[in-house]
Amino acid sequence: MRNALGYAAVVGQVVAVVAGAPLLTGWMRLVRARLEGRAGAGVLQPWRDVRKLLRKEPVTPVGTGPAFRVAPALLVATTVVAAALMPLLSTATPVSGHADLIVVVALFALGTLALALAGLDTGTAFGGMGASREMTVAALVEPTILLSVFALSLPAGTTNLPAIVADAVGQPARFASPAGLLAVAALAVAVLAETGRIPVDNPATHLELTMIHEAMVLEYAGPDLALVELGAQLRLALLLGLLSSLFVPWGIATGASWAALAAAPVLCAVKVAVLGALLAAAEVCWAKVRLFRVPELLAGSFLLALLSVSASYFLNGAS
Repeated sequence: MRNALGYAAVVGQVVAVVAGAPLLTGWMRLVRARLEGRAGAGVLQPWRDVRKLLRKEPVTPVGTGPAFRVAPALLVATTVVAAALMPLLSTATPVSGHADLIVVVALFALGTLALALAGLDTGTAFGGMGASREMTVAALVEPTILLSVFALSLPAGTTNLPAIVADAVGQPARFASPAGLLAVAALAVAVLAETGRIPVDNPATHLELTMIHEAMVLEYAGPDLALVELGAQLRLALLLGLLSSLFVPWGIATGASWAALAAAPVLCAVKVAVLGALLAAAEVCWAKVRLFRVPELLAGSFLLALLSVSASYFLNGAS
């Protein structure tokens, strides 16, 4: 029974992320449109866009190599594997032992690297510019994610994400500590940068002086562009899911209970939808920072993550 429950949780996580990621993007666009006084296109519009792109003829620029063709599929594949590993619905799955923090961050980094190589493979000025900017951002974001989650792993004594979440369920007061508050602030900024959201990047812009992610994918069309868009939506949903699992872990199944597993997707969807609405509302009020100020913002988040590790170390050392 435990094995069946664990496999059901893994399948449920993957299906929920893949099916719900475009809906999350549509929900955030709708919230932002309503706050700006517009009607909005509806929650299902991202799925309609993906369906439309999948029906188009694939176009590959002349002179591109295998990096350009493989990158979209690799981006989606790495994100789906990360979705199977993360404790979104349950902490007791057959792959829980492999869900290490470093493995999950490496999967995100692999997807980022694949897109950067694809941007360079096109040989265009925009592709090289976007790849350079993306890797600069990634060099500051990945250590921040590692350190902020590592600060939460010190009380649990492990970097295994399901173990961290399972340990946090029984100790809710931990998130009100200085280490928890610093970690959530650092991880929130890292999520904004990793997903290309305002104030770091604007996913709706095509201005060559400001775009980062869009510059790498300008040459994609048809099914390849559909995979790139879906991969970006999956990463956003997954990182918001990680944020909710780490800091609002209630509702995640920690034992062999079909009732708890059945309720977990609903609670996870509610938490991620609330985070998405808050992010969309914040983007209405925020302005995108200048490109040369982005490293300063990310360096500040890295400093917060470093302080959270120090605070967690001293608090656990004292106890």
